[in-house]
Amino acid sequence: MELSEDDLALINVLQIAPRLSWADAAAVLGVHATALAGRWERLRSGGHSWVTAHLIGDPHQMCLAFVAVDCEMHRRGEVMASLAEMPEIVTVEEAASSRDVMLTVITASLEEFSRKVISRLKDIEGLVKYQTALCTRLHSSAGSWRVNVLSRTQEATARTLAGPGATGATQAAAAEPLPQSHLALLPFLAKDGRATAADIARGLGRHPATVQRQLNRVLASGILAFRCEVAQKFSGFPMTCQWFVNVPAGQHEAAAAELRTMRNVRLSASTTGSTNFVIIMWLQSLADVMNIELALQQKVPGIVLVESVVMLSTVKRVGWMLNPDSTASGAVVVDAGGLDLAG
Repeated sequence: MELSEDDLALINVLQIAPRLSWADAAAVLGVHATALAGRWERLRSGGHSWVTAHLIGDPHQMCLAFVAVDCEMHRRGEVMASLAEMPEIVTVEEAASSRDVMLTVITASLEEFSRKVISRLKDIEGLVKYQTALCTRLHSSAGSWRVNVLSRTQEATARTLAGPGATGATQAAAAEPLPQSHLALLPFLAKDGRATAADIARGLGRHPATVQRQLNRVLASGILAFRCEVAQKFSGFPMTCQWFVNVPAGQHEAAAAELRTMRNVRLSASTTGSTNFVIIMWLQSLADVMNIELALQQKVPGIVLVESVVMLSTVKRVGWMLNPDSTASGAVVVDAGGLDLAG
């Protein structure tokens, strides 16, 4: 199905405030809350849009890595399936470049990245080699990307009703690690970022009041980012391109500020490795690649574009398994409750 303007407007509101109540969303869109809830259920059940919560990946708190994998050509599908089964590998994409598969990995620490991910890659049959770039500064993530169909007034109203830190990305980290009892809530929020304390309490067999206290602490902890996703094929931007670039030392923050003015950007990050900066964008067509590269040269003085990688398909995005048409399958591969984040 094609997404209507009304569908995109609702998605836009939830991108700004993923956990906004239907009553507040109705105040933004001028549509009855019951109608919005019904529309959202249709979008969610069809896999066209979903709200998830994922570990924020900020290198101040945890380890975010971008891993390029080479594999035997006739075993690429098997390798991607094996990689997607690993909860620490949150995104798996097939690439049209010298790199066969691109991975995004989030773990609690560099030690955990080595122990839980790298040490297991050698056991995957058909995987030939890998190359890792570690994130040293996360400048922007896909939670900031918008379909941009709301008016400025509607956007402002949604932000006001949501309050600060609606997506979790700007919240400060908790002074103390979360106990395991609280981390048990994370898989429920990954499956449904709008899950209420009552929903989670039923799943855990706990008292709703207890879960509400735990949920409040989790939401305030700063370890989670909430994101309203949309099936890429139906977003108006069906193509993904990732650039590996070099930005002059001392210019990374200025470069990131310029990139925030470009609506296509899904992620920008400083990294280790053969290049020092990664940019990921959603584009309307292949023709946009050259336009974007020209814009990057104009906006970021001294930038050197080393490699561009166009993605052929996305098997898994932030824990969610996707169908070939980019809709969500409903399967979520996440084991957030088992992370070594507990005190």
